Amino acid sequence: MPRKTPPLSALEVSRKTDPGLHAVGGVAGLHLRVRGAARSWILRAMVGSKRRDIGLGAFPDVPLAQAREKARQAREQIAEGVDPVLARREARSALLASQAAARTFDQCAAAFIKAQEAGWSNAKHAQQWRATLEAYASPIIGDMLVSDVDTAHVVRLLTAGDLWTTKNETASRVRGRVESVLDWARVQGLRTGENPARWRGHLDKLLPRPSKVQRAGNHAALDWREVGAFWAALTGVDGMGAAALRFAILTAARSGEVRGATWSEIDLQAGVWTVPAARMKAGREHRVPLSDAAIKLLEALPRLDGEDLLFPASRGGELSDATMGAVIKRLHATAVADGGEGWIDRKQAGKVATAHGVARSTFRTWAAEATNYSREVAEAALAHTLSDRTEAAYQRGDAIERRRRLMQDWSRFLATPSAAATVTPIRGAA
Repeated sequence: MPRKTPPLSALEVSRKTDPGLHAVGGVAGLHLRVRGAARSWILRAMVGSKRRDIGLGAFPDVPLAQAREKARQAREQIAEGVDPVLARREARSALLASQAAARTFDQCAAAFIKAQEAGWSNAKHAQQWRATLEAYASPIIGDMLVSDVDTAHVVRLLTAGDLWTTKNETASRVRGRVESVLDWARVQGLRTGENPARWRGHLDKLLPRPSKVQRAGNHAALDWREVGAFWAALTGVDGMGAAALRFAILTAARSGEVRGATWSEIDLQAGVWTVPAARMKAGREHRVPLSDAAIKLLEALPRLDGEDLLFPASRGGELSDATMGAVIKRLHATAVADGGEGWIDRKQAGKVATAHGVARSTFRTWAAEATNYSREVAEAALAHTLSDRTEAAYQRGDAIERRRRLMQDWSRFLATPSAAATVTPIRGAA
């Protein structure tokens, strides 16, 4: 029989300072390893066909009694056919995997947006995604592990503050974005099972259909018979916001297209504004014919050194999304203060007109009701994506000169506040 090492006391162990392995007894194979000033516990044992030096911790952080207990536990594992070293590695690997998977919804949302934003045609999509998720999802599930988000949490965030019934368009957008983030997390291995934010066959059983609650209303607009008077009032307003609004109305363009417009997109000699595909809703380049009034407006704008934007904000960069709307609200307040009704949409319970409504909806109604221009020309002027193949083919042809006559007639109509404009219908011109 091999001779057993007599158990050393804690004091005797503390005096072991010579380099090397020192058997301490109490458990077969338990040693104190001394390397310079460092001392640690080692259990030397045969594990299967391999000799293992199993680390049990540093001395004196791990005292003698605890080292012996750890050694006994390791011996029991070996007796049961378990390699303590491999078991420890597997446990550490599982811990690291668990920590890597322990990501919150907010962390996953940020990673998803970062991964997708390079492929989004509109640079503002990322900003909109962040804003809506921060406003509606983060307060409820933002700090939760993405693996723990379930149906009850999604329903809660969609119904908080009656969001689903009072702002259904926004709520539906939030639901779709939460669904996308959770799908991304599943593909990344961060969660399993069905997506609790999916609509069909799931949330449609728990929430009323969007069509049954709040319908998204049209942008409040002016009656085309009143837009001339509004134009006269707007003409007297100074500032970049008012100038941008006038340009939007003259070109029937979207707010974002106008606020991001640059001088490099303008050809004053040809009378054309070319909006690149990256800034168009449909992702397709759009040429806008400029009327004489639009060109005159541009020629009167200040040109700042090093600034390419047509309508830069005073603080630099683009005007905010609310700037043009604020101009209309101020004009409305002035009109009401003077005893008038203000600039309202009579078909939408007196809502104050919006920049989008006046620039595009009012223009489109005027073109349909007050002129003989074809529907195709009017839709092409708005850069609408058409489902009808004939119309779509027509739009691809650009029809810019026909649209130029339309926009010229529109600018003349705007300058005639007291009577309907005399337009030159396309058919008559032909």
